[in-house]
Amino acid sequence: MARRVVVTGIGAVSPNGVGREKFWQATRDGVSGVRRISRFDPSRHAVQVAGEVVDFDEFRYVEPKDRPHVSRAVPMAVAAVAEALRDAGIDPGAMTRDKLRGIGVIVGSGGGSQAFTEEQYRLYYTGHQKQCSVYTIPTGTIGTLASEVSMRFGFRGMSHIVSTGCTSSTDAIGYAYRNIQAGVISTMISGGVDAPIAPLILRGFILMRILTTSWNAEPERASRPFSRDRDGFVLGEGAWFFVLEDRERALARGAHIYGEIVGYASTCEAFHRVRLEECGEEPARTIHMALQEAGVPPNAVQYINYHGTATELNDRIETRAIKLAFDGHAYRLAGSSVKSLIGHPQGACGAAGIAATLMAMRDGVAPPTKNVETPDPECDLDYIAEGPRKMGIEYAVANCIAFGSKNSAIVLCRS
Repeated sequence: MARRVVVTGIGAVSPNGVGREKFWQATRDGVSGVRRISRFDPSRHAVQVAGEVVDFDEFRYVEPKDRPHVSRAVPMAVAAVAEALRDAGIDPGAMTRDKLRGIGVIVGSGGGSQAFTEEQYRLYYTGHQKQCSVYTIPTGTIGTLASEVSMRFGFRGMSHIVSTGCTSSTDAIGYAYRNIQAGVISTMISGGVDAPIAPLILRGFILMRILTTSWNAEPERASRPFSRDRDGFVLGEGAWFFVLEDRERALARGAHIYGEIVGYASTCEAFHRVRLEECGEEPARTIHMALQEAGVPPNAVQYINYHGTATELNDRIETRAIKLAFDGHAYRLAGSSVKSLIGHPQGACGAAGIAATLMAMRDGVAPPTKNVETPDPECDLDYIAEGPRKMGIEYAVANCIAFGSKNSAIVLCRS
């Protein structure tokens, strides 16, 4: 019999708030974390804004002597995991080695340590070869990111990376769910982290013409999912992590439970490196499969956390997919895009949406989609554009769409 999987801890390092409750308060209240880039001078770039995490002390989580040898993603991930563990009432420092063997890590990240690698090339080609890290290769290898988390806390279970573009953290959480469900392990640390705000990465996204160039003077208005005047997404960063447990184990130790994962599915359109297929059939099928596994009829879902990137193509086709997946119930289904408030943190975006959804379930308040100022006739569903909405949420779907035609969805149930 499949084991039930619950979430007992949440940690967040977000552009609109460092810490779970700060992230949630800002998200619930529609407070944006999009701002002018401060990490480097963006003035020569067509895009000068991002969802950048500020007021975050990296050296609380990585020793100063080690910081030149790891990417920014490492302290952000460690901070979010540490908070999730405290929230769940788990202290790795007080655990025996045998117990630590029972905790695994699956991290979702799209770019991993790309910004770190970019910095090593910058040092090399500007005559600062001696400043290049001795750990350039291991840190630049994406799988090491999960090892950094495992080593920091002493976890000796599986230590894996899932890198499937924007669906990375949704898939990582899905695979963690599957391992607990199958009885392979009872506790998993899973979520997502990405830190792609660097000059060359920004330039690469600009070349693809998928970032907004219209709001450098008004950063908080830049991320505009589902608004007719949207013209691209805002690059973001951050980390959102969870403690996932076998439900029986969580209940036995008296843990607080945020919610239960009851369904997960993933598909591929096999269509294009970047574009979505116009019909929206595969994202819809993904949601349908996840709901089928959960045993939840579409009309029982009250809330959807949209991928909602603010690109013309994504928002239009995702709206179409929701109509296909939920049929007539789509027009009665409330939903929102967290990206309107934090930008697009790439492979970590699914975890950000799941964190917001679980907190919305806890408090009975659904967060808004900011900046839906000009109605788009093709995006005509309920995006909670007016502000936070008090509502009970029993079942919710967190949806993700990625480069390479990938689609993933997770169904959550209030416990």
